[in-house]
Amino acid sequence: MSKPIGIYIHVPFCQSKCPYCDFYSLTGQSASIFDDYTEAVIRSLALWSGRLSGARADTLYFGGGTPTLLGGERLAEIIKAAGRHFGLEGAEITIEANPGDSLEPVFSAFAQAGGNRVSIGAQSFNQEQLRVLGRRHNPADVRAAIEAALSAGIRNISVDIMLCVPTPEPETPDRQIELAVQSASDATKLRVKHISAYMLKIEKNTPFSDRKGELFLPSEDTAAEIYLAACLELERQGYRQYEISNFAAPGYICRHNLKYWNLEPYLGIGPAAHSYLDGRRFYYTANLDAFISGCAPVPEGDRITKKITEQEYIMLKLRLAEGVTNQGFLERFSHPIPKKYYRRASLIPSEYLTADSKGIRLNRRGFLLSNTIIARLLDD
Repeated sequence: MSKPIGIYIHVPFCQSKCPYCDFYSLTGQSASIFDDYTEAVIRSLALWSGRLSGARADTLYFGGGTPTLLGGERLAEIIKAAGRHFGLEGAEITIEANPGDSLEPVFSAFAQAGGNRVSIGAQSFNQEQLRVLGRRHNPADVRAAIEAALSAGIRNISVDIMLCVPTPEPETPDRQIELAVQSASDATKLRVKHISAYMLKIEKNTPFSDRKGELFLPSEDTAAEIYLAACLELERQGYRQYEISNFAAPGYICRHNLKYWNLEPYLGIGPAAHSYLDGRRFYYTANLDAFISGCAPVPEGDRITKKITEQEYIMLKLRLAEGVTNQGFLERFSHPIPKKYYRRASLIPSEYLTADSKGIRLNRRGFLLSNTIIARLLDD
């Protein structure tokens, strides 16, 4: 495999489950389960190294769940194993972390093993909103987590914030927008290198889904204004939007996440982790015991044909501010963007989309309707 791959490791452990989260994670697990899981990850890395002979990785991402619950020693073992099998020279190595946890020893061991990027799940800087979200931390814990990363020598720090958070009492649209802008502003004051600003989505089979009628959520129109106002605040403070939900200081775009949106190869390890390698998608089932026992991943559909690959490429690239470029399309498929997509783009108002000689890209208002617009572009 000539192109470096990304490696994603799903760590399915949490101290408690947030009411909005539908990611696969388990609570109340023992240290022995953490050991078994770590050994299974290391075995999987060795197995995939043999299957992907000569493959190198230039990103490694620990997501979850709460990866820091593994502890610094286990994380270091995994990083060292990934380095033995996939190189990792000059790699971006990220770990997600929750504020309020004991992070100093974990970050120290993580950094000593080569970890160089931390993503901190702040979600909000308003204590009442944090309570509604079921978070265990307070705003001061976010600053403490950043200090812990800096003390470990980690300078590439990202903070997640959540937009359209339910309020404990009914609020006016202006107040809902004000809360979101304040959260974005508070994030920028931390002087981190990267900020992710996600719109809260009520997922099925979560406590929030069961209680949706009781939540004081913004209307669709207000949610759109919240997104636009938060984006403007982040941009005003020097963070460039490069993807629907992601903003970075110059030189600090998340290299790992770009692999997903650029349709580049990545290997997912752990229960519920997904992969895209050699034109195939596959995943491990969301079952910790099965993963520890050595289960094989499950194919996700048939081998992708060229036509589907072109459409999937367009769909993913339109998440990025640069959109689909003719140059990039030419390099990947040996021809520029087909004219049929330009014809369809011409039917979409220019306030949502730009189509020119460079390519096709959504603007900020287009991002709000991205699913609908992309469906129109790809509809054969």
